[in-house]
Amino acid sequence: MATIRHEFYETDEKLTLSIFDKGADPEQVKISFEPRKFSYEHGDNSLVLQPLKGQIDPTKCDYTVGKVKVEVRLVKAAQGRWAGLVGDAPDPLTSFAPPPSTSQTAPKPKKNWEGITTQILDGEKDKGSEQDPNVGGDTAVNGFFQKIFADADEDTRRAMMKSFSESGGTTLSTNWDEVGKGRVEVKPPEGSEWKKWN
Repeated sequence: MATIRHEFYETDEKLTLSIFDKGADPEQVKISFEPRKFSYEHGDNSLVLQPLKGQIDPTKCDYTVGKVKVEVRLVKAAQGRWAGLVGDAPDPLTSFAPPPSTSQTAPKPKKNWEGITTQILDGEKDKGSEQDPNVGGDTAVNGFFQKIFADADEDTRRAMMKSFSESGGTTLSTNWDEVGKGRVEVKPPEGSEWKKWN
């Protein structure tokens, strides 16, 4: 049997595997899902991935047979990136302990911009010029923005942190009514081009 060409991409929740088996007959494709093993067989073509880099949930995995490829969706048992298909990575489920909480079905909390700003400001206080190249630069401007931030109300602080972080440092707004409505767009300086790094 020949090992068939394949490739994958992943999110934290699942891994999508493309198996290039042109003209595969859906009736003759044999696929099996196990927690740490995946196998594919069709005629002389086969693919066995074992041990998988992480654990999957066999009951949630599925596949579709297309004209050019077979697309397999492996649902991860624990969220996170594998950065590979097979290997002896420690199984995240064995060391996974759910965080202590009163309810396992609690809704995902909104971002606490106030907590983030406090954390950043506390971290900035102790930095000297050796650790932070911005310290000792234009101290008048730095002090001006620190004063605005320190004297601002909660909405203004949230607006400043959200606008600055979402715009990649190209926008600083104090208007929460405007910033709170949606994502803040990146506005690079005139003559510059914004490039997203992966």
